[in-house]
Amino acid sequence: LDGHMSETQASRRDTFVTVENNPAPEGAELVWFEGMAGRSPRACLAPSTRDRARGTAIVCPGRTEFIEKYFETARDLQARGFAVVILDWPGQGLSDRLLEDPKKGHIDRFETFMSALSKGLDAMPGDLPRPYVSLAHSMGGAIALAAIVKKLVRVDAAAFTAPMWGLPVNLAVRYLIWAMRAVGRDGDYARQPGPPETFESNIVTHDRKRWQLQRDLIAAAPELEVGPMTWGWLGASLDILNETRKPALLRGIECPVFVASAGEEALVDNKAHGRVVRHLPDCTHITIEGARHEILMEEDAMRDQFWAGFDAFLTRSGL
Repeated sequence: LDGHMSETQASRRDTFVTVENNPAPEGAELVWFEGMAGRSPRACLAPSTRDRARGTAIVCPGRTEFIEKYFETARDLQARGFAVVILDWPGQGLSDRLLEDPKKGHIDRFETFMSALSKGLDAMPGDLPRPYVSLAHSMGGAIALAAIVKKLVRVDAAAFTAPMWGLPVNLAVRYLIWAMRAVGRDGDYARQPGPPETFESNIVTHDRKRWQLQRDLIAAAPELEVGPMTWGWLGASLDILNETRKPALLRGIECPVFVASAGEEALVDNKAHGRVVRHLPDCTHITIEGARHEILMEEDAMRDQFWAGFDAFLTRSGL
């Protein structure tokens, strides 16, 4: 699989994965482009549904996620006048996987993700309408922040939901990650796959229908699934967080930033949000009380709080 698509993936090259009650955004098309090491990432481009586009929203999903999970978010953004780009990160969704075992949640280094973001935007047909607004969730938040800090991607505003700007990893685990990578075991699972998650055991949303959507999409296309992360993923995550959270770099971010933290967060380190935002020159930070990690997949009342904050942020930013 390394660098080559499976027959099943090849058969899905031209179509989105569809299930009931999850329509693609209006006018959406699939775009495949060339990534690093000859691999092909997948992207979605949906035009603005207005005569004059308000700009382009660049959706950066989290770990294990994929384009079709964000169709509702894309439709919400189209309703606000935006064209929308959504990426399947290398090693996720139907993009080429990085290891022989396609279920492993692996990355060699975050530059692979950041390159896909930059190359993906360049590969879009036609000119994407400006301004650019990024909307990044969880791991996508680490990728987007790094790409902005390193000036690989220039956006006019950046919004984040529950960004992965810190991981609850103690010193002993950090040493174990270093040791496993040092002896060439970075492609091994850091935690073995366990029994399937149930709605009752999930820690990411209170909304049963939105939780079920990811399972329905994976049932329709099992190759969408990604399992637990590898030691390499953990090490690459710690590396990029160490690189991009330096105060001097954060103070150099020129675009306005909006951050929404989840009040009932159980995956990323919310304290890291405070450590990052205090160094940003122009930042609005809210906490959505009662929300779990996947704010955009939460119950309507909590999603509505996010969108109200997002809309006010764009207005304040003159967008």
